Amino acid sequence: HLSEIVGPEARFVHQGMTSSDVLDTCLSIQMKRAADILIADVDQLLAALKKRAFEYKTTPTIGRSHGIHAEPTTFGVKLAGFYAEFVRARARLVAAREEISVCAISGAVGTFANIDPRVEEHVAAKLGLTAEPVSSQVIPRDRHAAYFAALGVVASSLERLATEIRHLQRTEVLEAEEYFSAGQKGSSAMPHKRNPVLTENLTGLARMVRAYAIPAMENVALWHERDISHSSVERYIGPDATITLDFALARAAGVVEKLIVYPERMQENLDRTRGLVHSQRVLLALTQAGCSREDSYRLVQRNAMRAWNGEGALLDLLKADADVTKAVPVAQLEKLFDLGYHFKHVDTIFKRVFGNA
Repeated sequence: HLSEIVGPEARFVHQGMTSSDVLDTCLSIQMKRAADILIADVDQLLAALKKRAFEYKTTPTIGRSHGIHAEPTTFGVKLAGFYAEFVRARARLVAAREEISVCAISGAVGTFANIDPRVEEHVAAKLGLTAEPVSSQVIPRDRHAAYFAALGVVASSLERLATEIRHLQRTEVLEAEEYFSAGQKGSSAMPHKRNPVLTENLTGLARMVRAYAIPAMENVALWHERDISHSSVERYIGPDATITLDFALARAAGVVEKLIVYPERMQENLDRTRGLVHSQRVLLALTQAGCSREDSYRLVQRNAMRAWNGEGALLDLLKADADVTKAVPVAQLEKLFDLGYHFKHVDTIFKRVFGNA
């Protein structure tokens, strides 16, 4: 085809080269440019997370472990954690872009037998790439595997964000939810439904992006200097993985930007367990008053279990427990139930995440 277009000078086209010299170098350019788009997508998501984190920096909410109320945190700290994670995601994409930004113009089996290495150096400089040190007949596929693995990790971070929002939108929790426009339908059968469809979609998309990492890793083990078992795989996963992650990142940014947050519900959920979230402070106060760790744990737990069973608020139960008040006076017990105590280092956390912004 080229010969028909170029004419007699076509004898100089492809001289000393093998097809992979052209195709692999081209693929590197495509993957590098795709990474640029994905990095810009992450920047958009980071901007949304930062804005909302500062908006809710001091908004109290319950922190959960194993899905169970643990201790108080702030919704801003939650979002700051996701911001920090996507800063790492951005760094991974930058590293993946750097690793794939190589070219190979080295001829059959990569020995430069019929083409001078200076040609490769010239092409690399022109295209903003570096020369692959040893290209055999292809650019080694560990580079591509690292690229798609990085995409999979970024997708997994998206899924964590999506899963958090989905949990917060559950009817029993309802501390935050996706934006729901007027006239939007949550269910074809139940008009009351407001389903987390966008974050559910993100969860599914993350599964697909991760799935592309495995065939990319399987592409690493080619026969000798090359075979083409990787070629058909890359024609699928190259466009699919990058386009899917691009869409997912853009969708996630939109979800965060429009996320509806309910601080009153967060406070209501904090109060739901009637002071149980302060149990560790009481435990530590007892140990500092001279009680053994085991006795302190037992004293707090027996009152905490009564609070779980609806027999009263934890503070009231502790006040009525002579074994507790013998070690920690009532006035001191009351101070241990100060919610603000848990937020004294929020500024430190934000400074670590955002610097002096």
